[in-house]
Amino acid sequence: MSKKGKVLVAMSGGIDSTVSAVMLHEQGYEVIGITMKTWDYASVGGSKKETGCCSLDSINDARQVAVDLGFSHFIIDIREEFGDFVINNFVDEYLAGRTPNPCVLCNTHIKWEALLKRADMMDCEFIATGHYAQLRNEKGQYVISKGLDENKDQSYVLWGVSQQCLARTVFPVGKFHKPAIKQMARDMGYVELANKSESYEICFVPDNDYRGFLKRRVPELETNVAGGKFVDANGKVIGTHEGYPFYTIGQRKGLGMAFGKPVFVTEIDPETNTVVLGEEEDLQRNGMWVGKLNLQKYDTLAANMPAITKVRYKHDGESSILNQVGDRVKVEFMTRVSAIAPGQSAVFYEGDDMIGGGIIFSNFNFNE
Repeated sequence: MSKKGKVLVAMSGGIDSTVSAVMLHEQGYEVIGITMKTWDYASVGGSKKETGCCSLDSINDARQVAVDLGFSHFIIDIREEFGDFVINNFVDEYLAGRTPNPCVLCNTHIKWEALLKRADMMDCEFIATGHYAQLRNEKGQYVISKGLDENKDQSYVLWGVSQQCLARTVFPVGKFHKPAIKQMARDMGYVELANKSESYEICFVPDNDYRGFLKRRVPELETNVAGGKFVDANGKVIGTHEGYPFYTIGQRKGLGMAFGKPVFVTEIDPETNTVVLGEEEDLQRNGMWVGKLNLQKYDTLAANMPAITKVRYKHDGESSILNQVGDRVKVEFMTRVSAIAPGQSAVFYEGDDMIGGGIIFSNFNFNE
């Protein structure tokens, strides 16, 4: 029995989870590797070769590390629970005119729960992942903060993880910059892994064509929503489109028509199959409502709490004031923010610490 305890490491076959497993092994933990099969290429189709965390190559890469270091490795099939929840939600959200973030849902409802369930079965005290985030216990409250490498920080996608799950979680690479992790991989003998390109697509949309995915998933969709109307801010019809689910807030390219000037999707109305187009300034909002909250640093928010709020993964964040109203938060930004998309995650920060987050329900402008 290891003095450090047993840890179940989620191993995707990528560099971050591989280095995490090796680091914990070298630190004296009893490591058990686990690779989760969340989807399969045959069931979703697409035009791109199967890649990423669920491909056979990635599974074999994860297993090879376990063989090299002499620890156990298991593959678990969670395609059914993943598909039922994450993929169905992804489709439902687009059909509701919103823009989902499946990675957040997967972390919150699938991966951590699946890991904890297997950790209990294998008597593991801890679970570990290769996320670039840091975690500490502050007076009994588990607080996530940004990874040291802000360019790779993944705290945004972890806002929904529960205190129960965080109490047993370890993020080994969170205190390192990515180049250091790559060098560690080379030093460990995993040169090909260090040079492997990273994928940023949604795992079950490997060709990055979510419209094609929706059409394959809902065969009658294309016919049912064809012939919708593009309208301007005044409601004037200015063209026709392929159907509201195939557009997202802030979209400029791929509208299928030329309008003589740059225009952007500013609103989507699924009830009337209408897509509102406007200029870039029409995307600007300084307020939004956020629901389905999960607060991590505090149990409740103080009135008029200042925070930096991110409205999408690659958003730098903007200064804001938070006010909790029941089970929602009203967010007032100090400057207008572009393309706040209902369905996306809003995440609140206090310095580098994550306060919590939720799902964007709506956006608006104060004083209008």
